Amino acid sequence: MITVAIIAIIAAIGYPQYTSYVQRSRIAEATGTLSTTRVRLEQFYQDNRNYGSTATTCGITMPTGDFFDFTCTWGASSTSQSFVLSAVGKSGTAMNGFTFTVDNNNTQQTTAFTGASGLPASCWLRRQGDTC
Repeated sequence: MITVAIIAIIAAIGYPQYTSYVQRSRIAEATGTLSTTRVRLEQFYQDNRNYGSTATTCGITMPTGDFFDFTCTWGASSTSQSFVLSAVGKSGTAMNGFTFTVDNNNTQQTTAFTGASGLPASCWLRRQGDTC
């Protein structure tokens, strides 16, 4: 009986820590892919003097992820001279409810983060309780 109680206590403490760790590791997919895709878009801009020919896609093929969907749209000026990259957590995964963005000025934002408050945040949050 004591053994069961000890295991229950360890599980009650350990499981939330484990899920938080797994969540942080999956956030790295979003932030890493956004960073490398932003560099690819800047290289495209160097060659073409624009970020793409349509407002809903940019000039490069968007990467695919296991836990996030990646999109690119024209930025606030609604022209091919700016862009916003987004990583949105895939439905049906533990990352559903998370959204990260970066634009052509390298402005990073967290616009949705499960369990966080004060959004949008002007940085990429990596764990609950983080601040910019």
